[in-house]
Amino acid sequence: MSGHNKWSSIKYKKAAADAKRGQAFTKIIREITISAREGGGDPAANPRLRTAIDKAKDVNMPKDNIEKAIKKGTGELEGVNYEEIVYEGYGPHGVAVYIEVVTDNRNRSSSDIRSALSKSGGNLGENGCVSWIFKKSGLIIIENTSTSEEELMELVLNAGGDDIKNNGEEFEVYTSPVSFVDVLDAVKEKNIPYKYAEVEMIPENTIKLSGKQAEQVEKLIDVLEDNDDIQNVYVNYEKEE
Repeated sequence: MSGHNKWSSIKYKKAAADAKRGQAFTKIIREITISAREGGGDPAANPRLRTAIDKAKDVNMPKDNIEKAIKKGTGELEGVNYEEIVYEGYGPHGVAVYIEVVTDNRNRSSSDIRSALSKSGGNLGENGCVSWIFKKSGLIIIENTSTSEEELMELVLNAGGDDIKNNGEEFEVYTSPVSFVDVLDAVKEKNIPYKYAEVEMIPENTIKLSGKQAEQVEKLIDVLEDNDDIQNVYVNYEKEE
């Protein structure tokens, strides 16, 4: 799949999330809490927490909210006991769906996801049924007017990144999950502005759909992303222009 089409799908997801600031707060707070619980409350020593705090700052989350979420994760404040779960299945027209969940009620989450997939004409599957379609990678999107491809390539490779693609409007920087934070820090240190930075489950093959079929898949994505328990939804769907 081309990077351009990947970024097009990301922009669709990001636009939906940005329109729901309160819901974005809820999901980021859960990510901060989980990150602090798993790796400690010091962002300098916890790359996952540092990335979650960056997300919080991007949506202008108050500092007090961030600090409380960290303390709930480390046990300094009483908080909800969240668990991370992955659900896999199929949406309409055979589209693979990989769903990352942070929840305090496994039964509720499972029921909601099963219902959403079923109503869309899909179904919830067993663990591993679609994960093989996706590859976990870091992705950073940078406007190609911000720096030259040669300079960015040198910076990225020196920081441990894997590859750069130029889709005509942006540079797409790909990294392993392990080197993602190092590469992002290197970009920040050079004051290179970026549009998007996430560790994603990127599909290695896609199903192209258009018209009503595409609308059905996008409706399912909207329904899933409206659920506070669901952190991320990944599909191997590509909208055919």
